[in-house]
Amino acid sequence: MAQPTATTGDSVPRHRFWWVKWALGVALLTVLTVEAFIIWPSLSKSWQDLTEIHWGWVAACILAQAASMSSFGRVQKVLLGAAGVKISQLKSLSVIYSSTAMSLTLPAGQVFSTAFTYRRTRSWGASPVVASWQVAMSGVLAAAGLAVLGVGGALFVGTAVNPFTIVFTIVGLLAMLFAGRYVASHPDSLEDLGRWALRGYNWVRSKPEEQGLERWHAIIKQLESVQMSNKHTAEAFGWSFYNWVADIACLGFACLAVGAEPGLAGLAIAYAAAKAVGAIPLAPGGLVFVEGTLIAALVASGLTSAKAVAAVLIYRLVSFILVAIIGWIIFIVMYRLQDREDLQADKDLRVRELAELADGAKGTAGTESEAPRNDEASGAEPPRSD
Repeated sequence: MAQPTATTGDSVPRHRFWWVKWALGVALLTVLTVEAFIIWPSLSKSWQDLTEIHWGWVAACILAQAASMSSFGRVQKVLLGAAGVKISQLKSLSVIYSSTAMSLTLPAGQVFSTAFTYRRTRSWGASPVVASWQVAMSGVLAAAGLAVLGVGGALFVGTAVNPFTIVFTIVGLLAMLFAGRYVASHPDSLEDLGRWALRGYNWVRSKPEEQGLERWHAIIKQLESVQMSNKHTAEAFGWSFYNWVADIACLGFACLAVGAEPGLAGLAIAYAAAKAVGAIPLAPGGLVFVEGTLIAALVASGLTSAKAVAAVLIYRLVSFILVAIIGWIIFIVMYRLQDREDLQADKDLRVRELAELADGAKGTAGTESEAPRNDEASGAEPPRSD
């Protein structure tokens, strides 16, 4: 009896350029091998510096990183508090650690991190608009603090900075902060703008000009719950700025742990440059790119290459590896099962909100038809014409 044979349709044809990825892999391995051979003397000296590490400064490095994460949790707590969502610092910090672990270790980690933070704030009672606003404002405050550090570091180190650059940076940051605070405190100012945009959009799509207006009113109403006072703005920016300062202190303590003594301005510039590179989604957590930028910037500020490599290794072990481990442990213990349940609950809540909006849109029609129905119920006859 003949055995069945595989048909040609079952076989997957090999891609025309299948060899390209193998060639790139071999080329990358060759480059890394050559680079390792070239910089081996520096690596050997860095290892010697690590064997003579000052553990007291390593402990200070860990404490500074903990303070940095805690201040980030404070920013989230203040922003949500301005919207009437009261949470504890511990609860806020647990979400910060978990979302940071996702951002550092997952491909497209920022997407997963933002989605996770959004679901958690929704589970605390924040409306969809408030949850999105909180994430956006956290990003604006973080960018503002980082820009101040970068410009300040350049000025302290004596670098010639174009006055227009300084003025543009300061004015731009103040404008972003003012716009975010004004929109949160005066959501009604957006109503006319949104109405005008909706009418134009509906005109292009040949839809009724009032379509989507009920949804826009619901968004404005959710923003009305945000009461962003001057105190809230100053407090949130202060904690956001302190987040960067504590992280820079972590890098400085890592340098001191290997016997290096970097300047404050050089640290600020190196840190700002590394954060800018890390924001580009080239690798999870900016792996390799952040390290390369930090090492180059620290060497330019006066550190030897061996000490720069050793300091960056300690800093990344604390700010990357340790934070990621703690974050994933918190997520597994506190949120892994709960996150699935909250995702389904969020979908159900979304369905209910859309149903309520639909009912509200039908309310006007129901009110208009109520009078004729009352006349019929009372038995009143319509007037007769002779």
